[in-house]
Amino acid sequence: MTSIDTSSLGQRLKEARNNCGLTQQQAADELGIQRTAVVNIEAGERAVSTLELTKLARLYGRSISELLEESTDEDIFVLHRLDDEFSEDSAVHREVNNHVAICREGHDLKELLGMPREDGPPEYAMPEPQSSVEGVEHGNLIATQERRRLDLGSNPLPDLAKLIAAQGIWAAKVELPDEMSGLFLLHATFGSAILINQDHPLSRRRFSFAHEYAHALLDRRTTASISSSKNRRDYREVRANAFAAAFLLPTEGIHSFLRHRRKTLPSRVDQIVYDPMAHNSSELVEAKQRLKASDSKVTYQDIASLMCYFRASYQATCYRLKSLELVNKDELTELLEKEDDAKAAFKILKLFDDAATDGENGSQFDQDVLRLQVLNLAVEAFRREKVSRGRLSDLSTVLGIKAADLLKLAEAA
Repeated sequence: MTSIDTSSLGQRLKEARNNCGLTQQQAADELGIQRTAVVNIEAGERAVSTLELTKLARLYGRSISELLEESTDEDIFVLHRLDDEFSEDSAVHREVNNHVAICREGHDLKELLGMPREDGPPEYAMPEPQSSVEGVEHGNLIATQERRRLDLGSNPLPDLAKLIAAQGIWAAKVELPDEMSGLFLLHATFGSAILINQDHPLSRRRFSFAHEYAHALLDRRTTASISSSKNRRDYREVRANAFAAAFLLPTEGIHSFLRHRRKTLPSRVDQIVYDPMAHNSSELVEAKQRLKASDSKVTYQDIASLMCYFRASYQATCYRLKSLELVNKDELTELLEKEDDAKAAFKILKLFDDAATDGENGSQFDQDVLRLQVLNLAVEAFRREKVSRGRLSDLSTVLGIKAADLLKLAEAA
């Protein structure tokens, strides 16, 4: 890797800052220095320390090596060009670009280790939906096909971040505004990344991961997309929502679960058992069953059990049953009104916790996969003598952990 001179580095830092829509004052605040110092750095009149370069790389969503190499790909993710609503939100820029920087570092470490580039999951060639109905049909179809491809059957999904990471996509929880559920990013350098709102409840985070995964499967010609309350009626967003619901709550899995509980059965079941020894139909054994309508009715306890089993939200489960015509409109309204009762049952039984309104309900299905991936790559690169102690220290800053802790972990490997 050939390093560039101070003047060229300053110009590159200036371009990276402008592409992120950040001001010199915001960059200065991140470094804890005066704005005039940033002016001098960008003019090539002041050297930038390793720590300052590491912080700026994280702020701008770049890897350190990318900033220092002679040639660089300027086609970076630019949030303020993607959505005007968040153009002035420096906290969003900082958080997203910080995780973009982690993805870039992960890519660089994979290259150092000689690991092959992952192409990610297959791209499903579907036309852009022209209506909500078409979006729902496409989403349901692709969810079924993707479950089949991954050999998931009708079972509950594991940790969504791990599942997505296993498909060659970087996946992480990040701090985002409440109205933003997540983002899908596609870049020529580090590949695909999915970032979702860490402050949403666990079931919604799982839905968001599945939603953004739909974009990775279906909208790969779009370099970036934001899923927010503002664009939820966009047909591609409808398609991604339909995919997420069907991916998390598979049709056959729901039918099997309810049949086991003897729900949604007809009130009258007449069966005739064939017997080759019988001389005529009058000698055949008949099995007749009569059920009260209330016995087969889906209750909020059934919804609670379903959502615990598939680890989906109460509302998503209710609406999924309505889509499958397992409950009617009036029954759906009644079930939705019982949501608080279902959450109270969770607390009593200490089941899957979706009663919280914030993100503090993580579990084995909600680990910080991205940082763990890159941390493991960094340790392996150090073990193979591909990176120095100094480089490891830079990586610790990007990962948000203490340099001494990372070094201790690496030396013990």
